[in-house]
Amino acid sequence: MTAKAIMIQGTASDVGKSMICTAFCRIFSDDGLKVVPFKSQNMALNSFVTMDGGEIGRAQGVQAEAARVIATTDMNPILLKPKQDMVSEVIVHGKHFMDMGAMSYRNNFVQQAMPIVQKSIHKLQDEFEVIVLEGAGSPAEINLKDRDIANMRMAHATDAAVLLVADIDRGGMFASIIGTLALLNDSERARVKGIIINKFRGMRELLDDGIEWLEKETGIPVIGVIPYIDINIEAEDSLALSSLRFKKPKQGEFSIDVAMICLPRISNFTDVDPFFDEPEVGVRLVRNVKELGNPDLLIIPGTKNTIEDLQWLKDEGFEQVIQTLVDKGTRIFGICGGFQILGRSLQDPDAVEGDGRSAEGLSLLPVTTTFNKEKKTVQMTGQIMTNMFDSISLTGYEIHLGKTVIEDDSCSPFLELSDGRYDGAIALNGQVIGTYVHGIFNNREFTRKIVNALRVKKGLTPIDQKVKTDTERREAAYQLLADHVRQNIDMKKVYKMLQTPIQSI
Repeated sequence: MTAKAIMIQGTASDVGKSMICTAFCRIFSDDGLKVVPFKSQNMALNSFVTMDGGEIGRAQGVQAEAARVIATTDMNPILLKPKQDMVSEVIVHGKHFMDMGAMSYRNNFVQQAMPIVQKSIHKLQDEFEVIVLEGAGSPAEINLKDRDIANMRMAHATDAAVLLVADIDRGGMFASIIGTLALLNDSERARVKGIIINKFRGMRELLDDGIEWLEKETGIPVIGVIPYIDINIEAEDSLALSSLRFKKPKQGEFSIDVAMICLPRISNFTDVDPFFDEPEVGVRLVRNVKELGNPDLLIIPGTKNTIEDLQWLKDEGFEQVIQTLVDKGTRIFGICGGFQILGRSLQDPDAVEGDGRSAEGLSLLPVTTTFNKEKKTVQMTGQIMTNMFDSISLTGYEIHLGKTVIEDDSCSPFLELSDGRYDGAIALNGQVIGTYVHGIFNNREFTRKIVNALRVKKGLTPIDQKVKTDTERREAAYQLLADHVRQNIDMKKVYKMLQTPIQSI
């Protein structure tokens, strides 16, 4: 079969392309079609590990789940993970290819990338009925268009109708649509068959005059106005860190205060998302020492450059403040790079992190990390080794460079993995925990036990209401999103676009 294609492009980053692609994947799947997501080139620090250990953009992993298909690296054959200023790790078909500067990537690699991307597209076209393509940023970046392999070049390659998404919530929506279309050439503009206005708040009727003008001005129908909705689906872009989901609680507003440090090169920050679903829990993003306060739980998340972010923590004065919090009884949880930061030392003999520097960690766990060139990307299952959590079994995924070794018996491994390895470390009777496992809090029983332990410590009654599994929550979120989009978009027009080859128009 040769799959039909629809492509979601945006007037800018963070306008909602990923969410609308996710909705379309579930809508088409609900309608009985074999659908698959695709993004040729993605730049994101939130990534997803496929069943065979490949690393792709988190959004494509989510979209595959919404489409009810198993995620593969063909859905995102090229992933860029910013590592330093103007330097990114280039991941090809889920595996590390090389670190590359921006100019070298633009001048040398982009032409190599097209055959890789085309091979993936052809494979998906043969296996599926519908491809939902996601663009990157804007298709109208004049300085990048000649080497842009994520937007109109993909639309041409798949003969896809393009739906242009604009975010009305940020303001300037009409100008962004008109400006984007003005910067497209004739063949590119001819592919834009519909406009979607996203994140609308207020009375729909007040928008009617503007829509009438926009359709007359552009000759392109507005096929949907999507009201703003806050759905708990993982984000991939660091722009989402400004989301209102990160509460700014007043003192005493929530019984339990969870804080996560916003490292400069933060990655997989969605690890903290499950706490938003816990009753009476406030979740804060902390950017400086003044904001830290006295949280019940402090999370140090993953990072794309552990040594540089460790140095930032020290320069900003976090080191001493975190030690003070430990002395007061705050629970500390480090994930991946955050786990490495909690250790005694970080060794980089092969200059994996940059210039080969070594560094002293925060010394809250008696562990040493040595970075190596081989990246560990794997889905995992394991069992907690401490009876504090009743030996709960956990699932998650690993994405890291380096091996961490416990140096003495003042702590013990946190998990025993199903492949025979041990992971992480736990010390001070469970007050300080480190692990390489991303998605660990998606194990909802485990997260509830953490919350209840914090509540008991503060003299509060444990929460006894039933815990929904993460699968149940994600399925409900996908269905809610799909229903919301279906109700507010003209799907008849979308299906007509799929049936009509653009090249013949």
